[in-house]
Amino acid sequence: MRYIILIALGFFAFAEVNAQDLASYIQEAEKNNPEIQAFELRYNIAEEKVNEADWIPNTEIGAGYFVSEPETRTGAQRARFSVKQMLPWFGTISARENYASSMAEAQFVEVTIAKRKLALSVSQFYYQLYEIRAKQEVLDENIALLQTYERLALTSLEVGKASAVDVLRLQIRQNELQQEKDVLIQQDKGIQAAINGLLNREYDKDALVVSSLEIPEEDNFYSYEALSVNPELLKYDKLYESVVQSELLNQREALPMLGFGLDYIPVSERTDMSLIDNGKDIVMPMVSITIPIFNNRYKSISKQNELRKQEIEFQKDERLNVLVAELSKAISQRNQSRIKFNTQEKNLKQAENAEEILIKNYETGTINFNDVLDIQELQLKFQMGQIETTKLYYVQTALINYLTN
Repeated sequence: MRYIILIALGFFAFAEVNAQDLASYIQEAEKNNPEIQAFELRYNIAEEKVNEADWIPNTEIGAGYFVSEPETRTGAQRARFSVKQMLPWFGTISARENYASSMAEAQFVEVTIAKRKLALSVSQFYYQLYEIRAKQEVLDENIALLQTYERLALTSLEVGKASAVDVLRLQIRQNELQQEKDVLIQQDKGIQAAINGLLNREYDKDALVVSSLEIPEEDNFYSYEALSVNPELLKYDKLYESVVQSELLNQREALPMLGFGLDYIPVSERTDMSLIDNGKDIVMPMVSITIPIFNNRYKSISKQNELRKQEIEFQKDERLNVLVAELSKAISQRNQSRIKFNTQEKNLKQAENAEEILIKNYETGTINFNDVLDIQELQLKFQMGQIETTKLYYVQTALINYLTN
């Protein structure tokens, strides 16, 4: 069971261009994240409870002194010393250990879920950071392009083929793009701080991401049956098993307890006569048993355990429905991102063709800078759209892998 879950931790299937970088971030997060460390300590505590389960009731030792010594035929009793040990019924300790082990297994699954959610969060922030930085590069390219158009407009202005308004519009557009870039720089700082927070390091430490991502030609096939191995569902299996073990322990604890003991009573010798066994001390071995005749506690616990198992089954069914819905939504959004990307790619090529036509018109002495701005805005729109859909594709792929691997 643990081997399968540990293998499942490497569930993210990323493009080759970024597998190494993102994987290293995930490993660093799993190693340093305080929440994961807290979950691992809870698991260690749960494991230690297995050792705690190996116990028996305390040994009872008693001593008493007779203020008024009772006289017997062989002498006066001076004091009483006793020792007693109760023992649980056969198999009770093993049942306790099995119950503690089942709880530890359930806690181990919680650690696995926490690590997978952490890896998913790191991946999502990673792709957001890629999106922000890719958009900054596109904005730099478009600002440089507008600066080229501005020089063309100034040249045309000198020969009377353009107006000062054209130059001003080009400059205004550059200012708008610079504003977008400045906003992205601030967003970059925020996302970078979020990643560093998950990795438990300085908030302003540089986080490196790949410069380009491509949507693969084909998507992997995902079956809804794969959801059955998701740790979020395995958790309920482990909880169910812990309730089963709890009931076995309850049945054992409902059985009698055996006790063994020994009483020792020192006796004084009689001085008024000579007797056989005069002053002989008394040694009395004892055996006792506890029987829960009038205790309905164990019946109530059995009923609670049965209800708890039903509750866990309903919780598992409800969680499965949620995971199925999330998987369906993720697959749908990933498919949408592919459709949008392909459309944007076609539109971008057509916009580039339109730009070439405008440049050729400039060579013949006619250029409309309004058209130049319109085409530039379209190109930027399609370029930004491609970056957004690429990011969405990889974010949804990470979520799909989280759900199915």
